[in-house]
Formats: sequence, structure tokens, C-alpha cells
Amino acid sequence: MTAEVGTELPEQVFRVTRADLVRYAGASGDFNPIHWNERVAREVGLPGVIAHGMFTMALAGRAVTAWTGDPAALVEYQVRFGRPVVVPDDDAGAELTVRGKVAALLDDGRARVDLTVTSEGEKVLSLARAVVRLP
Repeated sequence: MTAEVGTELPEQVFRVTRADLVRYAGASGDFNPIHWNERVAREVGLPGVIAHGMFTMALAGRAVTAWTGDPAALVEYQVRFGRPVVVPDDDAGAELTVRGKVAALLDDGRARVDLTVTSEGEKVLSLARAVVRLP
């Protein structure tokens, strides 16, 4: 892993399907029907079933740890949830694209990575930042 200001992480594209949402619900215990029931999601004003925010956040974090090669290198991570990831009821699901760039080199061999996370061309996470320990 090379890290200097401006270094771009390899773009990561994730597919999120309704089956992924069911598996995440089981693992997390979050069975809110907006994550699996179209009718309920629309009744509360959503455009359809949406991915769990923490699942979206986890996928973006996975892009960072894939770049570092060591999940333990991720020492800080924060996001703000901007827009939901709408997951259609088909085999293709939704596409989540994660891009990142080293924004700053910090003390003690760490780097701040700013992330851009989009779905359907819209930013779904804002102020997404990770701090990683460099090798």
C-alpha cells in the first residue's frame, strides 16, 4: 500500500440484493420492515426497500480494509448518512460504488482517507472518512 496525499484507492463496486439485506438483518438483528417489505417502505415515504445504513457503511469500510490489506489498520471511521440505497426486488439489486483518496498524512504513521460512496449516481454517504495506520 502506497500512501501519500492524493493517492487514490482502487474503486470498489458492490452489488446489494434483497437476499443480502435478509442476511444482514439476521446477523445484525435489525428486522425493520423498511429493509424487506416494499409496502411498508412506501407507506413511510421511502421510494422502496432500502439497505441498512450500517450495511452500507460496512461495505465502504470493506473498500478501505481491502486497500490496506489489514482490517486492523482501520483505526477510526465515520460517516453521515445522506441518502438511502434503494434495493430493487430483482436479481441485479443496487450498485454501490466506493472511491477513496488519501487526504492527509497524520502523526504516528496514520493517514486520513476521504471516501465518496454513491448509488445510482447519487452520494449516499457524506463526510465519510477513515483513518488508517500505515505499514
